[in-house]
Amino acid sequence: MATNGATGDGSDPANTIKISVKFNGRSIPVNLSVESTVKDLKSVLQPLTDVLPRGQKLIAKGKILDDEMKFSSLGTYDGVYKMQLIASQGLHQGSGPIKKESPVVSNLRRTSENNRKEKQATVVKSQFERWKLTGVIALSNGDIKVIPQEVWNCGSSVRFLDLSCNSVQDIPEAIGGLSSLQKLLLNSNCIEDESLSWKGLSSLKSLSFLSLSQNLLTTLPSDLGALTTLKELHVAKNKLTCLPDEIGFLVHLEVLEANDNRISTISSCIGSCSSLVEVDLSSNLLVELPETFSNLGNLKALHLHNNGLKSLPMTLLKNCTQLSTLDLHGTEITMDMLREFEGWESFDERRVLKHSKQLAFRVRGASYFDEGADKS
Repeated sequence: MATNGATGDGSDPANTIKISVKFNGRSIPVNLSVESTVKDLKSVLQPLTDVLPRGQKLIAKGKILDDEMKFSSLGTYDGVYKMQLIASQGLHQGSGPIKKESPVVSNLRRTSENNRKEKQATVVKSQFERWKLTGVIALSNGDIKVIPQEVWNCGSSVRFLDLSCNSVQDIPEAIGGLSSLQKLLLNSNCIEDESLSWKGLSSLKSLSFLSLSQNLLTTLPSDLGALTTLKELHVAKNKLTCLPDEIGFLVHLEVLEANDNRISTISSCIGSCSSLVEVDLSSNLLVELPETFSNLGNLKALHLHNNGLKSLPMTLLKNCTQLSTLDLHGTEITMDMLREFEGWESFDERRVLKHSKQLAFRVRGASYFDEGADKS
């Protein structure tokens, strides 16, 4: 069993080879059994570099190492075997190959209460009255750090709240007072887990659209399952590592955008989201999808590029009879593998038909037919 690290893995030193892999300005120490192959090493390096095995080129002493080569063929070696890793462009999981860590910078986002008040938006009486009359509050791109009290004073009259592209840090429990809220845009702010009141959010029983993309979130709590009226959930470009089981309660959810995170597993409960039409899980750390993905009979588009995926649910193409867009570029799944799945022929007919319609209506970019996966 391959393990990384210089010591403490419990392996027999006599049967272990120490390897130092130079990549992107850093050295990665790995311990492997002498009977391991270069292919085994690539599998170990995948989570350490975010480069897919087929995108890794390992070079030692000026020669590219073959996948099937065993380290036992190197003979007795007392020191550290050094090699270099070169990554092929595009063949990576997540947001890209891991680079040398930058120096730690102090977190200066949190300011004093006085400074925060200086950035609080000024709301004139006429603006407040217009908010209550129309139910629409548009405060995007306002350099706002603190949500004005007047927003909360509007109460149940608010249907649409846009606070995107600001410097908002705290979403207090008071947001639950906007009981008629249908669309909430909080993307592109400075929101962290502890500064977001899910108790307040989960009480919004009319909410159909929620955008939390491009913030600093690392987790979504079980409270998410209380938002049963949601039709669109956008949580892209955060630091999420998983989605909660309670996502299965979102039976009206049609769009799930969770790309560019650090998600390594998807709960099987997602199979209960029977209304899903479009799912974007691209640029994450997924190796597999739960078999319950095949239950998503309304699914039309599935974006999975730049993940570590090695396979798909066996009946995905067969059962998802409306699926016409499938993006597997930058994964371990090639076109040859995709063609072996049951239901391939019907899926291929749907995507060709969709492309033909796009050509007929002169949709931008339709002149290029995307195969959906890498050729080899």
